[in-house]
Amino acid sequence: MSSLEGVVIADFSRVLAAPYATMMLGDLGAEVVKVERPGRGDETRTWGPPHYQDEATYFLSVNRNKTSLQIDLSTEAGREQARELIARADVVVENFKPGTMKKFGLDYESLGRDDLVYCSISGFGAGKGADLPGYDLLVQAVGGLMSVTGPGPYEPVKTGVALVDVLTGLHACVGILAALRHREATGLGQLVELDLLTVLLSSMVNQSAGFTLAGSVPKPMGNRHPSIAPYEVFPTADQPIALAVGNDRQFRRLCSVLDVPELATDSRFVTNSDRVKHVDELFEVLAARLRARPAQHWFETLTPLGVPCGPVNDVARAFALAESLDLAPTATIDDMTLVANPIRLSRTPVTYRLRPPKLEQ
Repeated sequence: MSSLEGVVIADFSRVLAAPYATMMLGDLGAEVVKVERPGRGDETRTWGPPHYQDEATYFLSVNRNKTSLQIDLSTEAGREQARELIARADVVVENFKPGTMKKFGLDYESLGRDDLVYCSISGFGAGKGADLPGYDLLVQAVGGLMSVTGPGPYEPVKTGVALVDVLTGLHACVGILAALRHREATGLGQLVELDLLTVLLSSMVNQSAGFTLAGSVPKPMGNRHPSIAPYEVFPTADQPIALAVGNDRQFRRLCSVLDVPELATDSRFVTNSDRVKHVDELFEVLAARLRARPAQHWFETLTPLGVPCGPVNDVARAFALAESLDLAPTATIDDMTLVANPIRLSRTPVTYRLRPPKLEQ
């Protein structure tokens, strides 16, 4: 038996944030029925390259364990079909522009079901930000993430994946599961609302709290950390390596391996706070030593001593690393190799039952 076996989700989502959430719930055993526009489907069906055969890998990445139902919500017949689906569903998930589902008479209030868990995801909420477009890049920009990402203040950089969408999908899962637990106890459903902007502000954790608690407005630091040193990427004889030295003991061991034990007693570097204050000088000394050997040498030498480090891998090498650690990073459905769900449950493991649906299914 799966954790969410018997739970039915009417999935009116598209693109990334909400489809990621419903895929995760599907992996946990829920029955997910994805509602798509007739003949066109989810926008991400056309977002390529890359493709797997003739299908966009973007769509395939977030839509397994779902069936597809084509419904034209602009027609009364389509809206009635949608209401029939919702009537047998435990959960509705949607991420249309705020007000769209109300226009169709399919919003939480119009449906009037006390036992329904209804999750709405938007870019900037259903109030004054309702008309703002909820694209991940835009939210990274106006939400502050790009202001702390990049080599300097005039070179803001987005993350290499739509991270805000993914974080919002995960938060949506938490909210939906909490609402289902409450319904189990009381018989009552509820409205679950999320927006990309406040999810991002929450997910910036220490950077956000530095502002709310101390009035500190963080700036981009490249690969450095505002509160820890050395905690950045260094050159080696062949490829970059990341060092994440989190305490003084680790720093002393690093200095010993690099044959500069005197650094550990240097007044500029004795404590973490000292090292943060003198991070430029520290980088120069460590980089000169690390350039002498390849990244793999340092990884194999420092890791057994408890000094966190690792080469900067590309995605192929990252998957190879996970495989070498027996972490099973992929899952196969039919002939399709997809990224595995990272949640491991001892009694009710995730399942991979359905490949991402083709539009005609």
